[in-house]
Amino acid sequence: MAESGASPLPPTPPAHSPLAHSPLARAEHFVWLTARVLEQRRFEYHFLNSDVGGADAVETALAAYRNDDDGYGHALEPDLRGPVSQPLHTGHALRVLDSIGRCGGQRVERVCRYLTAISMPDGALPTILPSQRGYPTAPFVPVVDNPPSELLATGPAVGLLHRNEVWHAWLFRATDFCWQAIDSLEKSHPYEIEAAVTFLDFAPDRPRAEAAADRLGRLVREYRLAALDPERLEAFPVAPGYAPGEHHFPHDYAKTPGSLARAWFTDEEMARSLDHLANEQQEDGGWPIRWRQWAPGTALECRPIVTIEALRTLRAYGRPIA
Repeated sequence: MAESGASPLPPTPPAHSPLAHSPLARAEHFVWLTARVLEQRRFEYHFLNSDVGGADAVETALAAYRNDDDGYGHALEPDLRGPVSQPLHTGHALRVLDSIGRCGGQRVERVCRYLTAISMPDGALPTILPSQRGYPTAPFVPVVDNPPSELLATGPAVGLLHRNEVWHAWLFRATDFCWQAIDSLEKSHPYEIEAAVTFLDFAPDRPRAEAAADRLGRLVREYRLAALDPERLEAFPVAPGYAPGEHHFPHDYAKTPGSLARAWFTDEEMARSLDHLANEQQEDGGWPIRWRQWAPGTALECRPIVTIEALRTLRAYGRPIA
């Protein structure tokens, strides 16, 4: 029972209200019911035009996850528990900062110092550092003593920094690593392709990025890494090590119409993908997670994140959400 004087949860709109069944209203109720403060603030910023929220409120909530080494930890990425800074947490922080127009200045200079400190000899990032050992960690993110450099961690960080015209010494070798990693891809899996797309969408060398994206698009179609028909999922294999049913769809690669990955799919394929995304909203107002659920708390924390991104993708393509 709530303590005396505590603010109650916002009521669900009345059943007769035209807003009661809108995707945004249902998602708002879900966010207030389940989300961490950070996702509450992000929802306010992106969808409610709240005077109480705004970029400052999002950044204040995000700062709670920052450590003295200028990296981020404390389960910012919910599948990695514990306080220690990790590349995946820091990549998540960059996505949040980019989404509110704050991916620059001294805050990002500090992040780049952290990325420099944890980089491998080739200048790239591992997915997870050995310091994670001893804390609860998703079984699909193995902790090893000598982690390799990975496009999965490096590509999104480099891409977002380029998008925001950040200039830092770390970016030079990390950018070279991304180009080499993408150019050498002959087989891959959806999350690695998504990481490559984030890099290619914002890499400064646009002709090279467009050529590389074209090749990756052919790879995605050849190996059926995108489920092009949600009604025939059995025709599209799930990548090895992924959870049963962990398919990826065109909208997962092309999160906005301006992405280079949008050219990989026909208008009909993208429309089916967006229809499927819209229809995935669940009865409680949130969107589901498709990857392996290994602990109840992490699943609960991930769903508001996925819900915000689903709404942002639908809105970017002009789908009605309000």
